[in-house]
Amino acid sequence: MLISPVIFRLNLTRHIAGSKHKVFSVECDIITKINTNYQKFSKGQKRLAEFILNNYEKAVFLSAAKLGETVGVSESTVFRFAVVLGYEGYPQFHKALEEVVKNKLNTVQKLELTNDRIHQKDVLKTVLQSDAEKIRLTMESIDPDAFERAVDTILHAQTIYIVGVRSSAPLANMLAFYLNVVYPRVKLIETNSMGEMFEKIIHMDEKDVLIGISFPRYSLSTLRALEYAKKRQATIVTITDSYKSPLTQYSDCNLIANCDLVSVVDSLVAPMSVINALIVAIFLKKQETVLTTFSSLEDIWKEYQIYNLDEEDT
Repeated sequence: MLISPVIFRLNLTRHIAGSKHKVFSVECDIITKINTNYQKFSKGQKRLAEFILNNYEKAVFLSAAKLGETVGVSESTVFRFAVVLGYEGYPQFHKALEEVVKNKLNTVQKLELTNDRIHQKDVLKTVLQSDAEKIRLTMESIDPDAFERAVDTILHAQTIYIVGVRSSAPLANMLAFYLNVVYPRVKLIETNSMGEMFEKIIHMDEKDVLIGISFPRYSLSTLRALEYAKKRQATIVTITDSYKSPLTQYSDCNLIANCDLVSVVDSLVAPMSVINALIVAIFLKKQETVLTTFSSLEDIWKEYQIYNLDEEDT
């Protein structure tokens, strides 16, 4: 059976200051490769191709052995299929398939998959194990040099702009909260209003840094902020899930943090850990300022009873 070409695209058309800009497209190469090579496949490989194109959201959770069993072919056929498509092996093929799923599924589809994958009695253990794995993968793959560049960039910035909206807003909020301890000029942008966002970043220039945080499905308003920052020659640091993320086309420094593949709730444990590390690294390099600020804050907290120190509130 001939499969008609299927290409999934994430099209992000940007309009800034009234002018239309180039459309940025993320093309899922694995789907294109399957369609392009379909006529060359063996009978078993064609069955694999058809299953993946029609059930990519299920195939992504299968090992090579399980995928072969599901389709009715051998595990070795699955490995050969990955190689025919140009991948070194099944792990690389599987990673490419993950990119399709991350960029394609909507919230309803994620909920359906979560219901299929996780049983109520296993929720706690499954989620904690999954989050621990994301931190491990991030630790193995993040670029230490990029991390150090990000720290130095933030340290020398005149104004620090932090953009994170929707599910990324808590990450942006935490980073801004702690950076405010050592920098008087930290501006948090977590609004979903495009107009309000540009009002907050209008004065950005080459002495400033913009930290953009976004994960699939990527925020268009965050991308527009990054594009504007690039035009203003500000330095850009991004915290996102992949080098294939559309944020990286603007970034001077990419911090890649593993996030949940598909879940009704985005797992932002790994990005939070990266942000924790950023804060600690900056505080260590600004120890005197941090100690002075926190000493003053402790006096204020005590004087105004900000915290209940084993006393009843009055």
